[in-house]
Amino acid sequence: MSRDALPLLVFFSSSRSGPSRRMESLVAHIARKERDRLRVIQVDIDQRTDLVEKLEVRDVPTLVLVVDRKAVGRLDGRASAPKIEALLEKHLGEAPSAPAFESTPA
Repeated sequence: MSRDALPLLVFFSSSRSGPSRRMESLVAHIARKERDRLRVIQVDIDQRTDLVEKLEVRDVPTLVLVVDRKAVGRLDGRASAPKIEALLEKHLGEAPSAPAFESTPA
C-alpha cells in the first residue's frame, strides 16, 4: 500500500494551547509506532482555517481520523494514549504482530 493510501490522523493544535503542546509528544510517538499503517499530520488551527471549518473543529486539540477522504472518527480535547489507540484500532484493525522467534535445533 502506498504511503498516500494510508489512513490519515490529523492533529489540530495551536501553539497557544497548553493541552495541544502536552499532546505533541504523544502524537509523535503514535506516528512513529504506526508509521506502516497510518500517516499523521499536525495542523495549526490559525493557519488552516479552511480545514478547521471543513472538519468542524471546535476544540483544541482535536484528532480527526480520515479514511478514503472521509472523516471516520474523532477525539475532541486532550486525549490519552488508550483513547487514541482505541480510535485507531476500530478503523485500522489489529496491529501486525512481530514475527515469532524461531530457533533452529542445535
